[in-house]
Amino acid sequence: MTINWKHTIVVLLDIVIAAYLLLAVTAFNRPDDKATVCTEVNIHIDDNQSGLLSAAEVKRLLQRQKLYPLAQPMQFVSTRQMEEALLKNPYVESVQCYKTQNGHIVVRLQQRQPVLHVMPTNDTQYYVDVHGVILPHTHLSGHLLVATGTMERRYAQQRLVPIANFILGDEFWRSQTEQLNVLPDGTLELVPRVGSHIIYLGAPVGIAKKLERLRKFYKYGLSHAGWDRYERINVEFDNQIVCKKRPKKNKS
Repeated sequence: MTINWKHTIVVLLDIVIAAYLLLAVTAFNRPDDKATVCTEVNIHIDDNQSGLLSAAEVKRLLQRQKLYPLAQPMQFVSTRQMEEALLKNPYVESVQCYKTQNGHIVVRLQQRQPVLHVMPTNDTQYYVDVHGVILPHTHLSGHLLVATGTMERRYAQQRLVPIANFILGDEFWRSQTEQLNVLPDGTLELVPRVGSHIIYLGAPVGIAKKLERLRKFYKYGLSHAGWDRYERINVEFDNQIVCKKRPKKNKS
């Protein structure tokens, strides 16, 4: 077989030129870290409902660790160190820091979502997030379910968090529930927003069924009898609701 050397050389030259152009374009579009400084820091807090952290606070956290990258050469910016520093904050659930081709640093942060403000009689107050993680107390704006009474932190994490998640995930009970109170024997009371009665839930189990039974009582019973007729409503036992009437005021 005769080899067409002229054709082969032309093909090889085409391949070499194409490879050169590809490398040249890639190198042209890729910023040189040594010649680039950080011109902007973009801080994004995803699903920012809890208000535990703000972009300004994230900036201060990085500045205190001397890791805020603005005006720093990109080659000296360690996004990994930035992530590690931010993850030490108890309110941060996850964080991703990365560089962009135009000399920007992006910080994308997911903060923890507290569901309970625990104010126990035997401990300092604290928050518990949706996963049961204990968070130190700080000032928070917005509605959080309050838990009071004597309780260990494990009780709040294991018993109260599933109840809080259920209540806050239900539009009706989220707007109706003000407080959970833990009694000395570990049973629960619920303090509603509307009405001056107390709801006794009993043991912290089967809460969804108990509250559904109470919802029906609200709709078909209490709405007709009056919201202030009873001082205590007991939904502890299946298939029944026990109500204690409010004492009548003596006429003067």
